[in-house]
Amino acid sequence: MTGQAYTVRFSAPAAKVLDTLPEHVEDTVWDVLDAAAADPWGFAQWNANDPEGEDVHYASVGQLSLTYWVNRPLRRLSVLNITWLG
Repeated sequence: MTGQAYTVRFSAPAAKVLDTLPEHVEDTVWDVLDAAAADPWGFAQWNANDPEGEDVHYASVGQLSLTYWVNRPLRRLSVLNITWLG
């Protein structure tokens, strides 16, 4: 993908989870979001069978999962959910 990276925003629930994560997990969250912001469609679609949900994606790394929505007109990623099984 060429062009400017997408801006990342957090939902209130996702921001609360981010605040409670250990530092090394938070670093991983930001690494994943840096990759997603550069190529929002580089991670799997949440539900590939939903033609209206093509902009909802998830990224999983080990015990960490992020769900985000790609807001195309505003060039933003909205992090909807962070799950860490640690």
